[in-house]
Amino acid sequence: MDDHNEAVATIAGQVKEFQRRQQPFRIYHGSTNSTRQSQHDHNNTINTAHLSHVIRTDCEAQTVLVEPNVPMDQLVQATLAAGLVPLVVMEFPGITAGGGFSGTSGESSSFRHGFFDATVNWIEIVLPNGEVRIASKTTDPDLFWGAASAFGTLGVVTLLEVQCRQAKPYVELKYQSTSCMDNAMDIFRAAAADPQIDYLDGIVFAKDQIVVCTGRLTDYLPANTKPQRFTGSRDPWFYLHAQKCANSLSRELDYIPLTDYLFRYDRGGFWVARYAYLYFLVPFNCITRYILDYFMHTRVMYHALHESGHSKRYIIQDVAVPYTATTEFLDWLDQKQNFGAYPIWLCPLRHSEGLMSRTGSNNSVLPPTGQEEDGYLMNFGLWAPSPFHSNTAEFIAQNRRLEGKVRELGGKKWLYAHAYYTEDEFWSIYDRKKYDQLRERYHASYLPDLYQKVRVKLAAPEDGKGSGGGSIRDAVWNLWPVSGLYGVYKAWRGGDYLLKTKAKE
Repeated sequence: MDDHNEAVATIAGQVKEFQRRQQPFRIYHGSTNSTRQSQHDHNNTINTAHLSHVIRTDCEAQTVLVEPNVPMDQLVQATLAAGLVPLVVMEFPGITAGGGFSGTSGESSSFRHGFFDATVNWIEIVLPNGEVRIASKTTDPDLFWGAASAFGTLGVVTLLEVQCRQAKPYVELKYQSTSCMDNAMDIFRAAAADPQIDYLDGIVFAKDQIVVCTGRLTDYLPANTKPQRFTGSRDPWFYLHAQKCANSLSRELDYIPLTDYLFRYDRGGFWVARYAYLYFLVPFNCITRYILDYFMHTRVMYHALHESGHSKRYIIQDVAVPYTATTEFLDWLDQKQNFGAYPIWLCPLRHSEGLMSRTGSNNSVLPPTGQEEDGYLMNFGLWAPSPFHSNTAEFIAQNRRLEGKVRELGGKKWLYAHAYYTEDEFWSIYDRKKYDQLRERYHASYLPDLYQKVRVKLAAPEDGKGSGGGSIRDAVWNLWPVSGLYGVYKAWRGGDYLLKTKAKE
């Protein structure tokens, strides 16, 4: 802990200097799973990339003490060595513990345990005046829950204690196919009520083809059964395998090594990488997936996405609506002008208590529902090229239609992605008064607020790339496949793609 405390003391000193100058700063983590363009440079940044260590695993208490920039694959490796696994593990290996806490992250165990932030016992945080504070659900709970969903706008999280459970070597995964959302919701409800189910999610392959995946941890591997893996270059991509199993009359169960299950969506980034094959006119089959496997993992894909600027070509949104609205919402998404693309990810979520999850006079984003569904939302993962990507105004309008429909249905969206709300719209969803009071109480008023951090400027694209501004550079950049090849090259080359090079003196 001595090295950790020394690093935190250095960060606290840097924060104090920013406060003295009343200069807003941003937090640099070294990686990201956000699609927003980076606004970091050496003059406005607190660098926490070195806070990347698992400090201690406590087998008796079933907890792990972890610095914020520990990625999920490193966290799982450390806990499995002690016979434990975190209650919620985000599906991409590069998502960090701090990012999961500050960014409202959930996965297929979140129907049982809530968002990742709900599985954190306490945090160490450097407040924007340089004070180091411990906050938990019982000690400064307003700070704890505010930091849980405020994307670093209340301070710098430097340590977290995360809850775990006993691990088992396999996940027994069952695939159930149905032809409509109402039937799928019945399967989701029955699975959530079964105490033996540990993991639950689904994939909409078409409006009339939905696959629900229910999993339970197990020590048992049937005789003559080969474990199904998804993390190797020769293994199938999970979503393709799930569709195949759902269509098969002879196979509805898999026994998957736990790590392979937890990161089953890494290769192919769910299915988003398939669009790269379409973009580059490359055949999509098991041979090309094997040959190009290096580029098909999410760490590399995010690098290419940022360098190419293609996040402005795609709808990349996670949104959630109450259970009672799922059928209406899928019908709406099926229309091409709204979304019109498949697959769509489904993930039931137990709602967290974070400050930014609350809204309105009743402090709840949820409309009144039956007691059995109180506190639950269904997440829809919407990731596909926009048919309007070449027209900025239409692209923005499509995103705004999505945001408006989610608000109409009493749902919410996750803010890791582009947000197209106007300021008034944004603060009609979230409790600005409570948020501003919290920021003032903890000396954060001089930092950018949440809206300023996540918004997309509606008048124009964020930078010159692909902006259609008329320059020769823009014209070349917009030629197929220049921007895509540039992103692939930069991802292959590696290196830092978030922190801008320090200007020469």
